[in-house]
Amino acid sequence: MKKLIQTLKNIWSIEELRSKILFTLMMIAVYRIGSHIVLPGIDPIKLELNQAQEGNGILDLINTFAGGAFNMASIFALGIMPYISASIFMQLMTVLVPKFQKMQKEGDSGRKKINQMTRYLTVAVTILQASAYVTYLRQTSAGAIIPGFSDSYFWLTTVIVLTAGTLFVMWMGEKITDKGLGNGTSLIIMIGILARLPQSFLQELTAKSTRTGLILIFIVEIAVLIAIILGCILLIQGVRKVPVNYAKQIVGNRQFGGARQFLPLKVNSAGVMPIIFAQAIMFLPTLFTLGKPNDISRMFGDHQNPWYMLVYSVVVIGFTFLYTALIFNPKQIAENLKQNNGFIPGVKPGQPTADYIGTVMDRITLPGAILLAFVGILPGIIQGLFGMTQGFSTFFGGTSLLIMVGVILDTLQQIETQLLMRQYDGLMKSGRIQGRQTPSAVQL
Repeated sequence: MKKLIQTLKNIWSIEELRSKILFTLMMIAVYRIGSHIVLPGIDPIKLELNQAQEGNGILDLINTFAGGAFNMASIFALGIMPYISASIFMQLMTVLVPKFQKMQKEGDSGRKKINQMTRYLTVAVTILQASAYVTYLRQTSAGAIIPGFSDSYFWLTTVIVLTAGTLFVMWMGEKITDKGLGNGTSLIIMIGILARLPQSFLQELTAKSTRTGLILIFIVEIAVLIAIILGCILLIQGVRKVPVNYAKQIVGNRQFGGARQFLPLKVNSAGVMPIIFAQAIMFLPTLFTLGKPNDISRMFGDHQNPWYMLVYSVVVIGFTFLYTALIFNPKQIAENLKQNNGFIPGVKPGQPTADYIGTVMDRITLPGAILLAFVGILPGIIQGLFGMTQGFSTFFGGTSLLIMVGVILDTLQQIETQLLMRQYDGLMKSGRIQGRQTPSAVQL
C-alpha cells in the first residue's frame, strides 16, 4: 500500500503527466455527458422502454462500443464506429494499393494526406449510417418521435446532428492522442464498454442474491473473470523473440554495431480485428432473414449453440491468418535488417531471411488464432456454465474484454514511460509493461 501511495505521488508530481491525465478525464467526461443527450425530435420519456432493451446482433455490438448511446438515441449514437470503419478501410488500402503504399512511405506529409482522406471518408460513412439509423428509429421507436416533426425534417436534422456528433467524438479522440494519454480512439471505445459494466454487475448480483448458494457462484464468477483477464494479458503481450546480430563497423578508432538484439514477433499480431470481422460475418444470416427467423438464423443468433461456436472459431482462425498476412510483411523486415547490417544467425540475408521470418510467424499465429477463437466463444461458454445474465457474460471474453485489457495496458505503458523518463520507479517493482504495440492505425 505504501508503494502504491508513493507511485501516485510520483505521478501527480510530474506536471506534464498530471496535465495529460486531467485533460483525458475532461474529454471522457464530455463524451459521457453527450452520450445522454437525446436527439432533437425524440421524446426521452417515451424512449425509456427502449433504453432498457438490448439490441440484437450487430446492433448490440454497436451499442456496446457506443456505451449504450445507440439504444438511447443520443447525439453520439453512432459513436466512433464510422471513424473506425474508415480507418480500417484506409489501412487495407495502404497494404493492397501501391499508390497508398507510396503515400505512406512519404513520411509525415504522406500520413497527413491519409489522415485527411480518412476524415472525409468518415463523413461519408457517417451520413450513410445515420440514414440507416433514422429508418431504425422509425421502426423501433416511432412512438417516441414528436408528432410535429415531418419525416423529411426529422431525417435531415438527425443526419446532421449524428454526423456532427461523430466528428466531435473523432476530434476528441485525436485530442486525447495529442494532449492526453494517447490512443484516444481506443480509449473512447473502452470507456463506452466500461460504462455498461456497473449496471451489468448489479444485475448479475441481484439475480444471484436470491439464495445463499448463488452468492457463492457469483464469487466463483468473479474469480474466473480475473483468471480470464490474466490469460488475455498473456495473449496480448506474448511474443516470440527471434535473435538478430548486427555486423561490427569500425570508423576511425570507434566501433559501431556488433550488438545482439531480438526481433519480437507477436503471437496475436492481428489484435482484435479477426473477432470484429467474424462477428460481422456471423450476423449476416440474421440480417438476410428480414424478420423471418429460421433454424439457421436462430443458430447464428445463439452464442451458446455448439454449431455457432464451431463456425465462429473457424471464421476467427481464418481471419487471423488473413489479417496477419495483410499487415505483416516479412520481405520488408528482411530488407530493413539487410540495410542496417543485421542478420539472423544461421540464415542468409535477403529472401531466405524473409522465408524464415514468415515460417516462424505462421507457426506462432496458429496457437494465437486458436486462443483468440477460444476467447471469442468464452461468453457463450461461461453463460451456459453459470447461468449468468447475457450483459455480464460479454465481459468474460470477446471483443469487449480484449479491447479493455489492451487499452488499459497501453495507458499504463504511457504512464510508466513518463515515470521512467524522469528517473522514477515504474508502476511495478519488477518487470515492465510492454503494451500491445499493434501495427494498426486504429490501435484496436
